[in-house]
Amino acid sequence: MSKVALITGGSRGIGLGIALQLAKGGFDIAINGIREQEAVVDVLSELRSYGTEVIYCQGNIAIVEDRKKILSQVKSHFNKLNILVNNAGMAPRERKDLLTATEESFDEVISTNLKGPYFLTQDAANWMIAQKLSDPEYSACIVNISSISATVASVNRGEYCLSKAGISMATQLFAVRLGEFNIPVYEVRPGIIATDMTEGVKEKYDNLIEQGLCVQKRWGFPEDVGKVVISLAQGNFPYSTGQVFMIDGGLTISRL
Repeated sequence: MSKVALITGGSRGIGLGIALQLAKGGFDIAINGIREQEAVVDVLSELRSYGTEVIYCQGNIAIVEDRKKILSQVKSHFNKLNILVNNAGMAPRERKDLLTATEESFDEVISTNLKGPYFLTQDAANWMIAQKLSDPEYSACIVNISSISATVASVNRGEYCLSKAGISMATQLFAVRLGEFNIPVYEVRPGIIATDMTEGVKEKYDNLIEQGLCVQKRWGFPEDVGKVVISLAQGNFPYSTGQVFMIDGGLTISRL
């Protein structure tokens, strides 16, 4: 039987890159996004073209009622969940210096990037535990998509950096808590990935990459992240819970 994966923020960008790799690999897919279903019809069709079953779970993970609704839809349609990919996230609506950034922006980014995934994981993990206890053959994992911003400081988007650092610790916390149930939890940490989120700073990073910012002299792509996530979802790293998988083209290697 096919395994079921829920990818938050799965209708575009990195999330879609992940969903496509999982669909190609034979996973049934639930993608979440905040757009109405009419806006993602083409995305759903593309994913279904690989012969997999796909549903769309509209909702904002920062809102508790939406998180409950998303998992309820997965349960109602598939009656199981094997892989949770916490990918949904946002950059600050306006990049502001650390000395002038607003509490409003801080609250919005932290709610979406950290609080939402934290409590969605809590609910999903409890459901996974219940499935594990009722079926010894059941397998599951959780994958958190963070960012090099978990450790690389950007003083004009401090709230984003803090949210990703929090996701990194959340990965370790849930890895420890779920260890007794053999449900591994991983962190995938992308670098500079070509998505709509980075479109506004494309020229800046084009120049930096050309000047040697990354060891591998190119942008990363959503499929680069997706290829790592499917490997984790397939169970190829069963003894690596809590670990960080870097997808940054060598950007964070210390060099002289």
